[in-house]
Amino acid sequence: MGSGTGAAGGGWSRRRFVGALGGAAAVTALPAPAPPRSGPDHTATAPDQAASSPGPSARRSSPEPEGRRPLYIGTYTSVEGGGTGVGLATYDPATGAVIGTGTLTGVANPSYLALHPDGHTLYAVDEQDDGAVTAVRLADRKVLGTRSTGGAGPCHLTVHPGGRWLLSANYTSGSVAVHPIDDAGALGERTDTVTHSTPAPGPGQQGPHAHQFITGPDGAHVLAVDLGTDTVYTYRLDERRGTLTEVAQAHTRHGAGPRHLTFHPGGRHAYLANEVDDTIAVCAYDASTGRLTIGEPQATGSGPGTNYPAQILVTADGSFAYLANRGHNSLARYAVEADGARLRLLDTVPVSGDFPRQIAFSPDGTLLFAANQKSGTVSVFHVNAKSGELRLAGEPFASPVAVCALPL
Repeated sequence: MGSGTGAAGGGWSRRRFVGALGGAAAVTALPAPAPPRSGPDHTATAPDQAASSPGPSARRSSPEPEGRRPLYIGTYTSVEGGGTGVGLATYDPATGAVIGTGTLTGVANPSYLALHPDGHTLYAVDEQDDGAVTAVRLADRKVLGTRSTGGAGPCHLTVHPGGRWLLSANYTSGSVAVHPIDDAGALGERTDTVTHSTPAPGPGQQGPHAHQFITGPDGAHVLAVDLGTDTVYTYRLDERRGTLTEVAQAHTRHGAGPRHLTFHPGGRHAYLANEVDDTIAVCAYDASTGRLTIGEPQATGSGPGTNYPAQILVTADGSFAYLANRGHNSLARYAVEADGARLRLLDTVPVSGDFPRQIAFSPDGTLLFAANQKSGTVSVFHVNAKSGELRLAGEPFASPVAVCALPL
């Protein structure tokens, strides 16, 4: 599975194609519906309310019942059996029970979601050949606009901690982009786009494939993980102009296929999931220079079968880390030792779903959500603060081609 881009119709990227392979829940590519746009800045004119059910009509959702919290679910709208937009749901913080409440339409292939630090605006990628990012005001779920990422297949986005810049990664074209965010949470025209041109692609890769774009713990540096070039790039972000200057590169071993990086709360270490060679690595981080040093690859707990590590989470106190294993369909639990410098594999827990693409904690860290792409479900686990053990919170919630879960 080390091939590069587009293995199925409609310009599917490798990451989507891998998720669709095998099993009864495999999906078929269909032409991607273009989001409603107008003018050169591609401002969305989509329905500005949440639809109560799939279909052309839309209405404002009722407030969440007392005690329940909102949950947003990313999907693909361009695959058979996929969703029709961002899934809307609520969850019980005590029990983990999830109830669907509708769909937010007007965003094509919202496969990854992020929240503004002030909690007022949701951002989604539009993962298609003409890549874009969309802003949604949560108060009334109004689509504030859509902007081009200047690349193809955007698969990840985050908001800089200062709340003024949106960072996105274009998987298919191997580039990263920066967009300004105004006081209302809306996006301006992008201020920079950088394509990863060196080093050369790894074995089986046809080019660069930017998979993640995040801010380092120091706030001054932003890091892009590229699966295609086996590299993590560090840039300095000019917070006045929104431009990027490369300052360092960190290389995995050849063919590792790095996918996802997560920092330890101490700020001096990070953990890197390598999708292609099925490993995880502890990294050292120098905040003064933004330089990342990647350590030796370690086991994911998946055993001898085919497995693609997806995403890593670290508890707020820095005691435990969790890795989503696609293929093995498990969550690996690690003890974090030596102030973040060491990971020790404790066990794996069945994810109760097929192909866990993404995982996320609830804001208080007591629940862990896993979006299972092939089974079209979201599994919820209780997290034991003392032992780090995970306990499934009832039956998984059914959601079409669930690839991202964002609990608020």
